[in-house]
Amino acid sequence: MLRSETPPRPFDIEALRAEFPSLSQEVNGSPLVYLDSAASALKPQAVIDVIGHYYAYDHSNVHRGAHALADRATAAFEAARDSVARFLSGPAGLVFREEIIWTRGTTEAINLVAQSWGSANLGPGDEVLISEMEHHANIVPWQLACERTGATLKVIPVTDAGELDLEAFQILLSERTKLLAVTHVSNVLGTVNPVAELIRAAHGVGAKVLIDGAQAVAHLDLDLRALDADFYVFSGHKLYGPTGIGVLYGKYDLLTAMPPWQGGGEMIDRVSFEGTTFQAPPFRFEAGTPHIAGAVGLGAAIEWLAELDQDALRAHEHEVFAELDAMLRAFPGVDVIGSAPKRCGAVSFLLDGAHPSDVGAFLDQAGVAVRTGHHCCQPLMGRYGVSGTVRASLGLCTELADTDALMIALTKAKRYCSKYTSK
Repeated sequence: MLRSETPPRPFDIEALRAEFPSLSQEVNGSPLVYLDSAASALKPQAVIDVIGHYYAYDHSNVHRGAHALADRATAAFEAARDSVARFLSGPAGLVFREEIIWTRGTTEAINLVAQSWGSANLGPGDEVLISEMEHHANIVPWQLACERTGATLKVIPVTDAGELDLEAFQILLSERTKLLAVTHVSNVLGTVNPVAELIRAAHGVGAKVLIDGAQAVAHLDLDLRALDADFYVFSGHKLYGPTGIGVLYGKYDLLTAMPPWQGGGEMIDRVSFEGTTFQAPPFRFEAGTPHIAGAVGLGAAIEWLAELDQDALRAHEHEVFAELDAMLRAFPGVDVIGSAPKRCGAVSFLLDGAHPSDVGAFLDQAGVAVRTGHHCCQPLMGRYGVSGTVRASLGLCTELADTDALMIALTKAKRYCSKYTSK
């Protein structure tokens, strides 16, 4: 991520938390403790204000209007694309704005690649390589693509510690591998995968690589030119932006060779009943009226983030994550799933004698918001022999007091659940 050219704002966690209206409320009589950022991050007032201003004063359709509102909407919409390109750039080089495609989120971005690139490049005898820790959104589209094309899906196993089995990966990777699709950061385990190493290995056998960055973009500095992924996808709502907007980054030469995915307005060059020609990327893949407010809101979130002291922010997140992980591991009766040395963002755990849903409901009564269930990772749950977990996940506004509140609520939950299950 390119740093802001202006001096960063001093990092003050309490001042930062004051920018999130959601954190000013009480839930069930207690101050909100939000530990569900991996599902969706809260929104700062700056993002809320930009979206409101767009709808109040600048709303129009983009690119073809012949009036001032259309001009302003188009300018804001395309400026947001520039913001995303800068966000994904780094010292190794700039990402081109033409490589940024708006989607509804990570899921749609992966489906776009699976449908367009996959249909044009996969066939019988080819293999798609994914991992055992993938979100359903990075499993099902490839299953469907393999069914359509006759390709075969292969799966990299996960170790007990929650890391990719790199020895198995090397065995599975071959000249038959046409695509590697893996997550940058596990949404269950918090494991940070060695994606640069995986990308180099995949490119060594001629395979393309898609990285699911949904859980990474809010916690890691990105430099896509250095990373060298062919495709990188993420959702705006996990990056403090609005829901319903996401990004597909693709190398321009790959995008230009890919056929359209959906047909309709905006993506066409010329239409006749004898045939249609299509625009160059990114517009080739943006059929219909886009989520203009979503793009503008995501651009605002990225610009807001760029103003912060990135080094101080990462240090704060690291401190809170380390404290959360240590406290959970020391808590009697808690079993933390996964112990990879490089993790961020999320910790999944079980409480002895209690169903995850019961734990989540009890924590909610104390104002502590967590997520429970299989987290759209049923194969990974099966790997660990569980049906689901409790997941506590962090945002940049999470503070050490939040981890303390979780432990207090968890202590009460343990007493309650133990009393209930003993009857």
